[in-house]
Amino acid sequence: MRSIASIGECMLELTGEDADWRLAHSGDTFNVLWAMRALLASQDATDYVSAFGDDAFSAQQLSFFAENGIGTAASPRIAGARPGLYAITLDGAERSFTYWRADAAARKLADDPAMLAKSLENRSLVYFSGITVAILEGKARQTLFDAVVAARAAGSFVAFDPNYRPRLWPSQDAARTAIEAALTVADIALPTYPDEQALFGDASLEKTAERLTHAGVREIVVKDGSEPALVLTEGGTQSVPATHVAHPVDTTGAGDSFNGGYLAARLLGHDPIEAAERAHRVAAAVVQVRGALAPFPALKAAFEA
Repeated sequence: MRSIASIGECMLELTGEDADWRLAHSGDTFNVLWAMRALLASQDATDYVSAFGDDAFSAQQLSFFAENGIGTAASPRIAGARPGLYAITLDGAERSFTYWRADAAARKLADDPAMLAKSLENRSLVYFSGITVAILEGKARQTLFDAVVAARAAGSFVAFDPNYRPRLWPSQDAARTAIEAALTVADIALPTYPDEQALFGDASLEKTAERLTHAGVREIVVKDGSEPALVLTEGGTQSVPATHVAHPVDTTGAGDSFNGGYLAARLLGHDPIEAAERAHRVAAAVVQVRGALAPFPALKAAFEA
């Protein structure tokens, strides 16, 4: 049985327009886990590691997780806290976001080192992102890194997506320092090229892969939206074309779903190139629905096509 822990913040998601808004649950690391839950065997454990409030919306979120086979390990419940919230507005298929998250419960996910360590015990894979890192400060961020290092030393593979979001950081220098530190504890990196270009000034996907190799990452997939992804392993690099979608509906969660598809495929024994091909198909399924989460059957069908 495989056991996966994904660390971060799952928010309340509002999609729609005017008076027709729909409430859902989403967040970059949760979207990755959602795809993995759809693609792995039912007996495989998938836990979302965060911190949760005790209000009605937190209860609804936890019920949603449970209904879809997603646990929360030893994640704490914070009295008086609540989830963060964001709204998606669309211009065609492209999206923009408005956030309300400054006091979200997830910012306390690393306040208890023992509970965080317990949540990461005996995992096949531990996943986190630049957003996970960004919502933590000082001591809590170091607690996160320490817990991930300990899980890795105990045999877990660690995957990381830098997922740079400028508004979450006080400066580019702060973001670069924290993300570079996170890369040193990762076995697999899943960056998005426009993010890396914006933060590090990389001139090409190859330059991003080269920089991450120098950071010590052994397996790298550089995503580039609807353009080909660059896969780098010890055997070299290869470009893997994306799956074309003639009429995308909503690109929210596409990169996250790619990550989930890729990591699920690797856990199931597929090589990195085959994993990237399957991941592109999963991402293509997601951009054909509203919101970040596609139904499990659609993800499974795309993965196995």
